[in-house]
Amino acid sequence: MAGHTFLMGGGWNAPEVYEPFLRAAARGGGGLPRIGCVIVDEGDGRRQFDRYAEALGKAGACAPVPLFVPLGGRFEPERALDGVDGLLGCGGLTPAYQEAFAGCLDRLPRLLAGRGVPYAGFSAGAAVAARRAVVGGWLVDGVPVCPEETGEDLEEIEVRAGLGLVPFAVDVHAAQWGTLPRLVAAVGRGTVPYGVALDEDTLLEVDSGVARVSGRGRVHVVRPGADAGVAVRSYAAGESFGVD
Repeated sequence: MAGHTFLMGGGWNAPEVYEPFLRAAARGGGGLPRIGCVIVDEGDGRRQFDRYAEALGKAGACAPVPLFVPLGGRFEPERALDGVDGLLGCGGLTPAYQEAFAGCLDRLPRLLAGRGVPYAGFSAGAAVAARRAVVGGWLVDGVPVCPEETGEDLEEIEVRAGLGLVPFAVDVHAAQWGTLPRLVAAVGRGTVPYGVALDEDTLLEVDSGVARVSGRGRVHVVRPGADAGVAVRSYAAGESFGVD
């Protein structure tokens, strides 16, 4: 697991959720932190970058840098990380982000750790930070468990290899899109060890085995139950829990 990871559940109403990430990126000194923004370009990449640059700018002084990956392309981390103080995995179609990172699932975490570069994930960028990434779907054996429009162009819930920056699976837009049941289903079926669902405008900061919640929503931790089923516990801003 990498050193310092920031997971955001989506949403555009709380730019302050970027502040801890920017502070971590600025620790190296040398002026404004340069934030590489990984965006899978579905045709509107420049507009999406402008949106993230604006949100980052509201959170603190920084220099956002666009790192576009064409749809179906692969992210090449060695060159992209040159001169970058923090890496932000942005939002979009989650399976496309998993495919973009698929060629560097081992290399990217090592490079981040070796260079002391913190990683932040927003929505899809948060989901693929997991070791076992829930990339979409809305059905379990044909039975709906969350709204169809949250399926990310997939039908059955699908779990793929992720970056392994955190050991738990991640789902996002939990309260707003109703995705918590998808994570409950994935944990209940044993396809992921345990999981964390984040509301929008909410940050989970993971460092040294501790996860801390901030922002305007909640973080919902889903673990296998003692006998059967699953257990869900929600954490509000200012609360924390251990990461295992």
